[in-house]
Amino acid sequence: MALVRRKKGLEGEKAQLSDSKSDKEIERTDGEDDKNSRKGKKATKAKAKPEGKKKWSCVDSCCWFIGCICTVWWILLFLYNAMPASIPQYVTEAITGPWPDPPGVKLRKEGLSVKHPVVFVPGIVTGGLELWEGHQCAEGLFRKRLWGGSFGEVYKRPLCWVEHMSLNNETGLDNSGIRVRPVSGLVAADYFAPGYFVWAVLITNLARIGYEEKTMYMASYDWRLAFQNTEVRDQTLSRIKSNIELMVATNGGQKAVIIPHSMGVLYFLHFMKWVEAPAPMGGGGGSDWCAKHIKAVMNIGGPFLGAPKAAPGIFSAEAKDIAAARAMAPGFLDNDLFRVQTLPHVMRMTRTWDSTMSMIPKGGDTIWGDLDWSPEESYVPRKRKQRDNDSQTAEGNDKGTLDSQKRVINYGRIISFGKDVAEAPSSEIERIDFKGAVKDNDVSNITSCDVWTEYHDMGTEGIKAVADYKVYTAGSFLDLLHFVAPKMMARGGAHFSYGIADNLDDSKYEHYKYWSNPLETKLPNAPDMEIYSMYGVGIPTERAYVYELSPSAECYIPFRIDTSADCGKEDCCLKDGVYSVDGDETVPVLSAGFMCAKGWRGKTRFNPSGIRTYNREYDHAPPANLLEGRGTQSGAHVDIMGNFALIEDIIRVAAGASGEELGGDQVYSDIFKWSEKINLPL
Repeated sequence: MALVRRKKGLEGEKAQLSDSKSDKEIERTDGEDDKNSRKGKKATKAKAKPEGKKKWSCVDSCCWFIGCICTVWWILLFLYNAMPASIPQYVTEAITGPWPDPPGVKLRKEGLSVKHPVVFVPGIVTGGLELWEGHQCAEGLFRKRLWGGSFGEVYKRPLCWVEHMSLNNETGLDNSGIRVRPVSGLVAADYFAPGYFVWAVLITNLARIGYEEKTMYMASYDWRLAFQNTEVRDQTLSRIKSNIELMVATNGGQKAVIIPHSMGVLYFLHFMKWVEAPAPMGGGGGSDWCAKHIKAVMNIGGPFLGAPKAAPGIFSAEAKDIAAARAMAPGFLDNDLFRVQTLPHVMRMTRTWDSTMSMIPKGGDTIWGDLDWSPEESYVPRKRKQRDNDSQTAEGNDKGTLDSQKRVINYGRIISFGKDVAEAPSSEIERIDFKGAVKDNDVSNITSCDVWTEYHDMGTEGIKAVADYKVYTAGSFLDLLHFVAPKMMARGGAHFSYGIADNLDDSKYEHYKYWSNPLETKLPNAPDMEIYSMYGVGIPTERAYVYELSPSAECYIPFRIDTSADCGKEDCCLKDGVYSVDGDETVPVLSAGFMCAKGWRGKTRFNPSGIRTYNREYDHAPPANLLEGRGTQSGAHVDIMGNFALIEDIIRVAAGASGEELGGDQVYSDIFKWSEKINLPL
């Protein structure tokens, strides 16, 4: 029995050994299989890799390029802010010589100090806007800036941003569930974006002679709205009135110095009529309110008579720079950016901003010229000269820049379809009236379009009719806008007017739609007040445009600037489809200077109390090097806010000086000569 048990034990041990061997063999086999499978997967991946490689699209290239630019910009900005403040000045002085003292330092040494409170009125787009209520796509953006600052939401959620920045196309006010409001305080417009100043340099220099927040006020407003609607929705005009009254009362009765910039000039012109008009349409301040509360209005870069640059902005959502970018990268702005049709979205959004219609050229052909005549018709660009830091003396135009021009430029033709039309005698231009054209709606049902614009309701016949009219002046351009954008112009017609008043005593001019047009309203009865027109000159500024039909009219914007139109000469006024005249790069001299040079000069029907007016021009000189930033002698539309000569003029007036003590007019351009060519009854 023991032997039997021993045999069974041996058999059991053998079985266990065989089982363990089989397990090890199985494990070894499994391991080999795993290795083989991994090798197979690697081989499969190696084979599949070249087949599944992602293609590098145009959008990827653009995003990579933009990302590199932003990264380099932020690194340079960080290094610039991290280095001691004396280093840029030291390097610049080593290259160009010693810097002049900033105006605030210079005038403090002369003994100037705070006297009159100052009010800043920002222009279009330079004031910050923040979100107070929005749709689900804007979650987490409460009181974050949608406009101004870093503009992060533009590329993070572009369609959501467009939705919240747009206004209602019927009312011109907020869309349901959206509240975007202006930022308040000096920070509303001191910087437009990090490192890009607007009012900051002026504020800093005023602070150097003792100004602080109790003597400075930023009259921020929602620049998208029609002027009267800022009062309807936000009571902004009432707030400005109350703040000016408070500042005057708390500063010993010293009247305020008002400093509007760009479209803010028109906004404050509207305010001066509103504040004196009886309620409920006006502020009920009485006819002597301005005389009691305002010492001077120092307008910077004011488009008193509008800006031709607004014409292509409304008509085709572009200007010179955008047209040039689109020519260099066809289709990029039309479809590739953010994978949406960018310019149609921009057009749909900006056409809900009623404020843009305030800058449509005013005065029609009387001011801007017709098919055969314009005030600046003999203008040619003059060669720019670099001025030294101490030069503030007005110099005459270079000889031969005006009178030697043989070929007359038809600046009165604001829009011409074709270069040949822009240059042809008016008698040779065959025009077909577009007003009776039938809009056939045959392009409005195309589903490939990302966004609807009013052009989709015109159809091919309506688009062709616009091009067949060939040429548009300031007067006929209004008719064109009524044809291509009837909804926008219906809203705009309730808030703005663009004509010339025959009889300013007519009661119809008491309506607020006329208050921002200096040709259809009177200045306040304030004979002791002063009005300055301060603007840059010496920079080519957009005045008229050569257009063509877009090849993809069924889905994109059907019209665009013809960037191939060029005269090919250095001193020519036509470049990239744009005719230029003298100005500050945005507002032509004619618009910025005419009212103070002629329309309001002395006692006229537009200035019955004889308010003194002054033209102060600042001849543009570019920065000497990159370390000088945007320059201290710039005449550009926004960069002029850092011009030392302009800042010095403002501080002297705020400290009590008059226009005569500044030296009266300071003129480099031919504004007086051009003004005399305009036949306007005064």
